[in-house]
Amino acid sequence: MTVPYLLLDIDGVLIPFPATDGSTPPTHVHHTVLPTGRHPDDPVSVWLDPNQGGVLADLLTSGLVTPVWCTSWRRDATTIIGPLLRLPDFPYLDLPRPQITTSHPNGYLWKRDHVEAWLADAPAIWIDDDFTDLDHAWAAERTTGGTPTLIVQTDPHRGLQPEHLTELTTWVSQLSTARVV
Repeated sequence: MTVPYLLLDIDGVLIPFPATDGSTPPTHVHHTVLPTGRHPDDPVSVWLDPNQGGVLADLLTSGLVTPVWCTSWRRDATTIIGPLLRLPDFPYLDLPRPQITTSHPNGYLWKRDHVEAWLADAPAIWIDDDFTDLDHAWAAERTTGGTPTLIVQTDPHRGLQPEHLTELTTWVSQLSTARVV
């Protein structure tokens, strides 16, 4: 069986967006980071759940998936966010920096065209908070066409939850069973 790629976003997945009152989940710890290209006087505040690192590290080193960062953080995912969560080092998809005013310029997530070209016919699980119905339809079409694809959508204010990881591992185990038969 081909091990599926796990495409992992950061904003709205590992870093939840503050609620309308400005609050963040109490499980998350504040960090001030300096992404590539930002002036030292202009750091970024992020909130990460330190417990997620261990849970994710177990999954990422299990051999069930091949992890790839799929985020606008690009290389900073491996040099800033991953280390803060004590995640193993893994590659990132070098997404472009499009000049767009919405994350859905064609009615679907802007990353999808780049992901689709990069994946080719590889099976994948993609975790993001910003999918549309067109992205879900795309995943269903890939699956129907023989390329298993699972989209896991998080609530951007809560981020990645245990039930998302349960959904992912259940899907991978069913994929493994289906391929063995």
